Amino acid sequence: MLASIEISVVVPCYNESCVLKEFHTRLGIVMESIGHTWEVVYVNDGSSDQTLAILYDLQKQDKKVAVINLSRNFGKEIALTAGLDHARGTNGVIVIDADLQDPPEVIQSMVSVWSHDIDMVYARRRMRDGESILKKITSWMFYRVMAKLGNRIVIPPDTGDFRLMSRRLLNDLLQMRERHRFMKGLFCWVGYPSKELLYERAPRSGGKTSFNYWSLWNLALEGITSFSVFPLQLVTYFGFAVSFVSACYGIWIIMNTIIIGSHVKGYASLMSVILFLGGVQLISLGVIGEYIGRIFNETKNRPLYFVESYRNYAPKPENNK
Repeated sequence: MLASIEISVVVPCYNESCVLKEFHTRLGIVMESIGHTWEVVYVNDGSSDQTLAILYDLQKQDKKVAVINLSRNFGKEIALTAGLDHARGTNGVIVIDADLQDPPEVIQSMVSVWSHDIDMVYARRRMRDGESILKKITSWMFYRVMAKLGNRIVIPPDTGDFRLMSRRLLNDLLQMRERHRFMKGLFCWVGYPSKELLYERAPRSGGKTSFNYWSLWNLALEGITSFSVFPLQLVTYFGFAVSFVSACYGIWIIMNTIIIGSHVKGYASLMSVILFLGGVQLISLGVIGEYIGRIFNETKNRPLYFVESYRNYAPKPENNK
């Protein structure tokens, strides 16, 4: 019987066929040098290229490889959750992407600073090579906005999913089964002592990222609505402000009519006010709709994902869920 697994490495994959072999080679070298028993859990999130075939080949060649094939594409946050659900590391779990922007060699530094007093070591990017100026600016803005709206939840800036977590933290994290998942926020919501590790983020080794600006916008919206009701409060404050200005304007019109008299002029200003108020109402309904839509999705209580197949060699410890 194989020895119990001390550290699991969870790797969500979507169309990563061009980098998987190099990633696994570098990961294996690093993990073997650490000296802990380990496994790597690859999660195929409905890839349309040769990702799944390559993963099955790796699994046949290396008994440390486990492969989860989801029934369809569920998105990275759900794929990451599936990997964490199946991770069997008794001491800790590492989350990393397969595109080699997060170098596997950083894991060695993570493990070296990890201790019984630290439940999470998160990797913070010192630089973001290979990214456009617009993406760097929007990313910088997002983390600073989340810091203001996080409702006492501090999400470290310039930090992705790349991190090392203790089994204790992971067990508590897996109790949260909401459908709209913003994992960066959930990692921090659990709490427990954490430590920062600065690293140099590399350019993408190959292939194309599945996160375009629209996807990043939706992810940012997910993060804001998952951990803050400030947009609803902002709509309320804005509504009060517009009502106050409108009341003042109405008083001015009445007084002007009494003193000067009625006249027909003002069509342009009237239309501007009507269109402005109509836009405010539509924006307000849109913000409210975002929250109501999330409530609707949560009340259906559907499973987060379905596993088409799960392949691994090592037996699953009885004391793990």
